[in-house]
Amino acid sequence: MEILFVSHKYPPSTGGMEKQSFELINGMKRYAKVHMLVYEGQESLLSFFIHLQKRITQIIKENPGIQMVHFNDGLIGTFCSFHKSYAHIARSVTLHGLDVTFPSSFYRIRLLTRMNRYDKIIAVSDATAKEAIKAGLDPEKVVVVANGVDTKENAYSAEELPIIDPRPFLLMLGRPVERKGFSWFINHVLPLVRKKYQLIIVGPYKEVPNVLEMILYILPKKLRTRIMLFLGFPSDSVNLRKLLPGNPDVKHLGHLPYTTIVQLFRRSAAFIMPNIHQEGDMEGFGLVCLEASVNGALVLASQVDGIPSAIHSYKNGILLPAEDPNAWAKTLMDLEKYQNKKEAFTLYTKENFSWDRMVKAYLKVFQNDHVL
Repeated sequence: MEILFVSHKYPPSTGGMEKQSFELINGMKRYAKVHMLVYEGQESLLSFFIHLQKRITQIIKENPGIQMVHFNDGLIGTFCSFHKSYAHIARSVTLHGLDVTFPSSFYRIRLLTRMNRYDKIIAVSDATAKEAIKAGLDPEKVVVVANGVDTKENAYSAEELPIIDPRPFLLMLGRPVERKGFSWFINHVLPLVRKKYQLIIVGPYKEVPNVLEMILYILPKKLRTRIMLFLGFPSDSVNLRKLLPGNPDVKHLGHLPYTTIVQLFRRSAAFIMPNIHQEGDMEGFGLVCLEASVNGALVLASQVDGIPSAIHSYKNGILLPAEDPNAWAKTLMDLEKYQNKKEAFTLYTKENFSWDRMVKAYLKVFQNDHVL
């Protein structure tokens, strides 16, 4: 099969969507003839979008064997739904979560529903699919294909970790956006388990607000929320600045090399993802849970949004009720009884969430959709 992939989320930019896009496109080369039109930062993003129709049309003209054009997120899919010059080619789109739940009635009614023009709509989780159908997308076209994870053994740093406190540590990783529940956990759960654990946070964090943040907090809350969601802005930072200084139970290590993060995964008492419900936002899948599991961490995560599509409770981690401090504290205080399950949890993740498994699932969707 001959496929053209179109994406503005691609390395050298980093992030979960960029990683998924890279693995999908390059993994598909083993099974199909692949063409790619991706944004690699060599021009402005605006210029990339403006020239998309012309470039897609030209690639199809030069390669008449192309049978499918795939757009790898809702934003670029929405934009390209207005193109008419290659409407005779089968088209598909991947939806990751926020591109479905973005809190704008104009977007959801006028733009998101344009995805029905495509032949297949691929959601990364059951929760994303459910939200897509609720927003008006054709359930006959919506199919779920879970993301994957690197299943090979990852190297890790043997350097001494920058942790002095001898208590076992719980690990959280990622941008401090409110849905990830960083400040919620520190406020409501950590006081219940602090005698037994310390909390380590890794990821981007600014101790002082920058100019953009100060401008955003001048705006009305509704507008500010939409802009923050669109930009992926670290909306929980303002709360963390009140909670972290002088707190002996929490240490934020900032950005770290992945080899050091792997060591943290392996040495942690548990990797935790205490997400909370946020209107208009959602965790589309929960890829970091799989990364933690593959690298030997015991994963505890909230049973909310798309996380249950990544963590199958008591098979590769433990799902807990979102925003239930007592349930979280009880499980954390009894972690010892789950430590002997870590190896089995890791094996389950490797067997069920490889990138190759994801690629083959996409190929099956493409082939079933197109009459060869």
